[in-house]
Amino acid sequence: MATLRRLQEAPRHLLVCEKSNFGHDKSRHKHLVETHYHNYRVSFLIPECGLLSKKLKDLVMEMGPYYSVKKLPLHELITHEFINTFVKKGSLSALTYNTSIDEDNTVALLPNGKLILSLDKDTYEETGLQGHPSRYSGRKSMRFIISIDLMDLSLNLDSKKYRRISWSFKEKKPLKFDFLLAWHHTGTEESTMMSYFSKYQIREHQPKVALSTVRDLQCPVLQSSSLAGEPEEACNALEFFDWLGAVFCNADLNNEPHNFISTYCCPQPNTVAAQACLCTITGFVLPEKILVLLEQLCHYFDEPKLAPWVTLTVQGFADSPVAWREKEHGFHKGGEHLYNFVVFNNQDYWLQMAVGANDDCPP
Repeated sequence: MATLRRLQEAPRHLLVCEKSNFGHDKSRHKHLVETHYHNYRVSFLIPECGLLSKKLKDLVMEMGPYYSVKKLPLHELITHEFINTFVKKGSLSALTYNTSIDEDNTVALLPNGKLILSLDKDTYEETGLQGHPSRYSGRKSMRFIISIDLMDLSLNLDSKKYRRISWSFKEKKPLKFDFLLAWHHTGTEESTMMSYFSKYQIREHQPKVALSTVRDLQCPVLQSSSLAGEPEEACNALEFFDWLGAVFCNADLNNEPHNFISTYCCPQPNTVAAQACLCTITGFVLPEKILVLLEQLCHYFDEPKLAPWVTLTVQGFADSPVAWREKEHGFHKGGEHLYNFVVFNNQDYWLQMAVGANDDCPP
């Protein structure tokens, strides 16, 4: 019976909420955005807005580019030329795609130069490299994590450590993956990535942008100073988070008796926005681009607006080996790791961070 109860229980999810002000010296907003590396969807919602400003629309259209490279040998990512060209000049992120974190071998390159490999037991043993068991592989370690610091490795290419890793990737266990890559840099031509990997199947992509106007949207009433809400005066952070998810899913918010798809209704108290602008950007989006977008949304209130707040939501790749910083990420039943900013017109903000069962508590 105990086993049956455990099977019936929903997997653990965590939602961490905090509030601050963008003007505070100890505000964590920049650090949090910068250390959530692998982002595939960015959405923002602006109540009482029917048309984006030219500046905001131009910014949305400049969230790319990113690249896909098919069958890229892993040893290409540890060469002296690659490290000097991309890793040391700017901020490079890479992630395997068409791979499942709980079934396949996956690889991620972080902007700080750390190369993270999440390997099944057989592949791990064949590489001959040192790592540690995954936290989420169960009692019998069937998955292992290898972390390689490319910055440290590049200091001495004649070292025994570098030669062993190079031998492993080139000869002992050659591995090839389909990769997504995104590079933030200054003073270098955009074509560098295309020309560097020209002997492989490389394509340049721009994120897909979807703009829509939501009419007569019921919006929860919020007080920036109170995450817990106030009875009959303001909704709490959890209620708002649920409501935002329903809006993104285009769910009905009226709880009408004939609706058998959704029984959800907007929390009380609420107001009705005549129209709201919803923008969704999908691709491989770098933290640097998200920071610029967040700053622009903060400036949205430089002139008086009807909207009391706007939101910015960022979702990470479900099959990334890491979530925030270098914390291991697993899939379990959803693989979700995301964060949401509620930006108020007085520059206060709420920060909501959510992860699934196979993740540490958000930072």
